[in-house]
Amino acid sequence: MALPKLSIASLGGTVSMQARTPGGGIIPTVNGATLLASVPELRTLANATVETLGLLPSASLDFEFLLSVLCWANYEIEQGAAGVVITQGTDNLEETAAFFDFLWSHDEPLVLTGAMRAATQAGADGPGNLLDACRVGVAEASRRRGVQVVMNGQIHPAQAVRKTDSMALQAFSSPNVGPAGLVLEEAVHYLRPPSPRNVLPLPQQTAQKVALLQASLSADTLLLENILRLGYDGLVIAGFGAGHLPETWANTIDAIARRIPVVIATRCGSGSTARATYGFVGGEMDLLRRGASMAGFMCPRKARILLWLLIGCQRQGQLARYLNEPAGFEA
Repeated sequence: MALPKLSIASLGGTVSMQARTPGGGIIPTVNGATLLASVPELRTLANATVETLGLLPSASLDFEFLLSVLCWANYEIEQGAAGVVITQGTDNLEETAAFFDFLWSHDEPLVLTGAMRAATQAGADGPGNLLDACRVGVAEASRRRGVQVVMNGQIHPAQAVRKTDSMALQAFSSPNVGPAGLVLEEAVHYLRPPSPRNVLPLPQQTAQKVALLQASLSADTLLLENILRLGYDGLVIAGFGAGHLPETWANTIDAIARRIPVVIATRCGSGSTARATYGFVGGEMDLLRRGASMAGFMCPRKARILLWLLIGCQRQGQLARYLNEPAGFEA
């Protein structure tokens, strides 16, 4: 029986890093072919090909580059790949996963993975994570699940996963919903069926700017007051608790929301914004009356990505639909 075709791309990140000089710090130097060679078990799992699309720390990735990676991934599926695996840095892995998931229209899986330890560090987790990601990438049960993140033996839906520890091996979790599945004894086990997904078309424009601000104790309004003057096309605010802002911020929202979309998310690590609980000035009921939208379970960073894409394909009028029905959460 022929092995399934699996396409792998390396973007850089810790999984590709090693130190060139003692004490000099690790930098991306390990290309995709070398990374693939560290996982000989893959030869019996799939007919795998690999391309090095970048050697970048994930902090230097941007939307334009990710669109080019998506174009590559789409082509690989059109050429018969059963799945696509991408390795990258973990710093913003949750954000790139959401970016791809909003745009991934195929039944075939797109799987992201990385590493918390460098390629030359004792106990490097990159090869194991890559092998697990490839197992997920060729599993029949992975179809129609959109984009997933595989780290440390767990499978996380793109819209739910967050990096919740800066350096620990168990750095990723999916608050509110938990992992979608596990890789155990070389087999892929899902804990729940796929959820319905809303996929966006590719953006026709990419010059739009969406700001992300965070509410904090006694914060001034200087940046907020200048959002329109600075030329931003959308605004996301990571609010207190269930989506609350200081009274001074709330009073500034009216004029902004009349001109550009404004989304209020929670800065907490889990939970949802409210809609009809708090009625004080700056509470969610007040902010809704002023024209803002509440992000629900979607974290501020992913809400910013969603808004950027919606503006890019001129669908910002459908914002409420995507915020109320995010992929990865049960309706």
